[in-house]
Amino acid sequence: MKTGKILVIGSSNTDMTIKSERLPAPGETILGGKFLMGAGGKGANQAVAARRLGGDVTFVCKVGRDIFGDNAIKGYEKEGIDTSHILRSDAPSGVALILVDAKAENSIAVAPGANGDLTPEDIRNLRGVIAEASYLILQLEVPVETVLEAARIAHEAGVYVILNPAPACPLPDELFKYLSLITPNQTETALMTGVETDEASLDKAVVALRAKGVKDVIITLGSRGSLVCTGGKNEFVPACKVKAVDTTAAGDTFCGALCVALSEGKSLTDAAAFATKASALAVQKMGAQDSIPYRKDIQ
Repeated sequence: MKTGKILVIGSSNTDMTIKSERLPAPGETILGGKFLMGAGGKGANQAVAARRLGGDVTFVCKVGRDIFGDNAIKGYEKEGIDTSHILRSDAPSGVALILVDAKAENSIAVAPGANGDLTPEDIRNLRGVIAEASYLILQLEVPVETVLEAARIAHEAGVYVILNPAPACPLPDELFKYLSLITPNQTETALMTGVETDEASLDKAVVALRAKGVKDVIITLGSRGSLVCTGGKNEFVPACKVKAVDTTAAGDTFCGALCVALSEGKSLTDAAAFATKASALAVQKMGAQDSIPYRKDIQ
């Protein structure tokens, strides 16, 4: 009997963010920015989002034997996340350098470090942990072969598998048949399908993704909202109108919130509406995990 437990397998980074009036051009130095350092990584962000919004969350990642790794684990424990299966690497912990401009657009460079050491063998050793979950959230800041192995094991155990295919990269065809839900943005959708993702072509892109073997699809459309595709029907969920300050963890907040709502029995469309509210709150604050809301904020 499944218990509604959420397992997140993915990346853990320390984010170093500078906010300035504009993003620098190649070779240009801009002075006068504001510096922030905080916890990040797409996997960690999604785990924190799911936990803050009410989920029963276990997080699997690999961090270095350094102060960044120590601080990351302490932070997850403070959030109430089960960290008992986090692994250590001799490589340094992952780091992300983030630039944010006055319009809330961002540019990000990531040094994966220990995230790149999370192997398929690590995942096979966690087969029992995966089988105990009801939902598995995956992203692409750890090796693709590791994501594939996690999805395969979870699918075979009857776990609902969600892939947030970011950052965009080529994916093996085999992966798609193990997915219950995929949540790409427009750029990621175009890369996976070869279909232009303007408004007139979105339905065609959904058909292309389903043809790969995915059951359900949510295409996120930024400030326009999202297209929810389930049960043979496509439904548009509009975005909330807010003034964005920093969009860094908006997509991760959306995924974590979506999974929590599904774990509580909401339909995919209602879950997307809940996730939209959560991500709208996230873009109104600076930082990655610093911007992720709590359940009381939505209520």
